[in-house]
Amino acid sequence: MQSHTRMLAILDLFDEHSVSWSVEDLHAELGYTRSTLYRYLKVLTDAGFLTSLPGLGYALGPRIIELDRKIRMTDPLLQAARPVMAELVLDIPAVALLCRRYRQKVLCVHQEASTSAFTSDYERGRARPLLRGAASTSILAWLPNYQVSKLYKARPEEFAEAGLGENLAEVKAGLKAIRQARHVISYGMVTPGVIGVAAPLFDGRQEVIGSLSLTVSDTPAMRERLEAVTGQVDFCARVVNTALAG
Repeated sequence: MQSHTRMLAILDLFDEHSVSWSVEDLHAELGYTRSTLYRYLKVLTDAGFLTSLPGLGYALGPRIIELDRKIRMTDPLLQAARPVMAELVLDIPAVALLCRRYRQKVLCVHQEASTSAFTSDYERGRARPLLRGAASTSILAWLPNYQVSKLYKARPEEFAEAGLGENLAEVKAGLKAIRQARHVISYGMVTPGVIGVAAPLFDGRQEVIGSLSLTVSDTPAMRERLEAVTGQVDFCARVVNTALAG
């Protein structure tokens, strides 16, 4: 790896289970020489991405909080989608999610809720696999064929577990059908007892960057409304896409 990639890999080690790291633990985990590790830690600490806590080690720093506020205020995707999502959940008891593709994951960047019948822990900053749930599958379907093939070769069993196909031909056929429908409907795939409806979001070059999804309770009354709900999700996604196209 290049040196900047090796340095940024330190940030990837922090999560809700590993909130702080000692130099000794970082050295054991990453295998960097001590001189290199100390140099990286100094750069990240000076920039505010890490902070040093006596007796605890290193933790994520205040620069990340500052950047999070900036992106909440300026992210074009968030600015375009947030009012549409708020309007969407006014009509339907649901949880609306705005998700963005990030590496080989799907990251939630905003949530709007109007129901207490269920809760979603898919909050801002939480990532999920690219192969699970309507919000993820609606992104996967619009990836170029070579990327889908590469993903399948690396994780064929995960495609099968997600019901996306037992071989690459089945996977491509299923994703083509999703593209033709321009939305995905899933039943209890991530959370039992709910229905997920999602539509893709595109940037100005018509490359998929995320999805807009709605999670509703799986009840007979909601199933009767599902066609109308799907139409509303599709319409809201088109509004966001129009705004992103400039």
